[in-house]
Amino acid sequence: MTAFRLSQSMLALAAVALSSLMFGLEISSVPVILPTIERVLGADFIQLQSVMNAYTVAVAGVLMAAGAIADRFGRKRLFLIGVAAFGLTSFACGVTDEIAVLIAARFLQGIAGGVMLICQVAVLSHQFREPKARSMAYAWWGVVFGFGLGFGPIIGSGIIAVAGWEWVFLIHVGLAALTFGLGLVGVQESRDPHASRLDIAGILPLSTAVLALTVFITEVPRLGITSPLALAILVVFIAALIAFVAVERRVAHPMFDFGVFRIPSFAGALLGAVGMNLSFWPLIIYLPIWFHAGLGLSSIGVGLALLAYTLPTLAVPPLAEKLSLRFGAGLIIPAGLFGIGAGLLMMRLSLELAGAGWPLLAPGLVLAGVGLGLTNTPVTNTATCVVSSDRAGMASGMDMSARMITLAVNIAVMGAILFNGVLAHLQAASGVNSELRQVAERIAAGSLETGVPADVARQALEPGFGWVALYGGLGCLLLAFASGALFRVGGQRPGTQH
Repeated sequence: MTAFRLSQSMLALAAVALSSLMFGLEISSVPVILPTIERVLGADFIQLQSVMNAYTVAVAGVLMAAGAIADRFGRKRLFLIGVAAFGLTSFACGVTDEIAVLIAARFLQGIAGGVMLICQVAVLSHQFREPKARSMAYAWWGVVFGFGLGFGPIIGSGIIAVAGWEWVFLIHVGLAALTFGLGLVGVQESRDPHASRLDIAGILPLSTAVLALTVFITEVPRLGITSPLALAILVVFIAALIAFVAVERRVAHPMFDFGVFRIPSFAGALLGAVGMNLSFWPLIIYLPIWFHAGLGLSSIGVGLALLAYTLPTLAVPPLAEKLSLRFGAGLIIPAGLFGIGAGLLMMRLSLELAGAGWPLLAPGLVLAGVGLGLTNTPVTNTATCVVSSDRAGMASGMDMSARMITLAVNIAVMGAILFNGVLAHLQAASGVNSELRQVAERIAAGSLETGVPADVARQALEPGFGWVALYGGLGCLLLAFASGALFRVGGQRPGTQH
């Protein structure tokens, strides 16, 4: 590789790394500012959920479409469009004083983030073709991506302490401008000459199904499960899901090839992706609420406390790769899921101890983070290497889509569990079975100014958070056993990656 090509590739790597940093920060830094948004913009609990879910639903809905568009019309072109759109939508998020506008801007920001995410891998694969250089590029990309996810809470807490919540979004305007300049100079244009046609018939029903399910879970506490609107949303979800399966089974080149589920190792790895995003990542949305309102930590204190949850996700992956090579991903992935589940159950049990605070939660936080570090990279590596090379891109897309769809749905599920836990406690304590919904929503959103004494609000928040941790822990343990069973069916042996 010539010196010019090498320097150009380094610029491309810098652009990809910065875009991954922005994408990760917008997942993990925003939860710590939700209590402030609730207070400043007057947002209710459902709206705060929507601030997070708008981003993840949009990412999940656009991933497969963006990959196909990039293959046909150019990865560099779409990457730069995504970066520019991310900067503009981040600006819109930061300057609004209306919660509805913030939610809409977050949805558009998620579309841009999904475009950036799907283009990152394609750009690196084309730009770094020598095995040693490619390994180096992916390592740096993973480190920066992990930094954004792992340090997002402390970065968000620091920003809100010194500059205000708006700058959690506005900081991306400058980062996007720098990323765009680096990408414009460094990224080489590439296309797939054999790219298939865009699977619009599959993309639309999948996106509709994810959106309908998320809206149903979020709104059914208000509407009632038997209300005509709730039932109509549920019917839309079922119809869209059936349509998606029917389309994907008939098209020649499906974006979701259901045939790969006949490979037990692939199915086991995908359960790993589902397990992480059913438990670890959606819980990070609600941990700041418990730390701030339940334990009384400051914004900086919340960010520092969350490092016990996220730092292991940066330190453990290199060890996870070595262990996967030695013992097989069929052992490491279920073990990682078991660690996440056990960590969440430890957090749940710690709430039963008198005077439970952050120090008693810390062991469970650390164990869950170690579990995620063990699971994360072996899942992607296994999912892509157990299929034929011509389907690796499709397998990677299925892995990412499974992660984002599960995350979007379980942000809504955990929110519903938290709200109902708070409401049940208030009803039991007061003997009143009505007129407490708005109070429960405000408490679940992290507000202690609800018309009830602050200590009562904290007492109500504790069982709600406990139910959330119990759901994530038990769900992850079940998926750990299911994943392990699938890998055993596949006959994986130690020393293999798949």
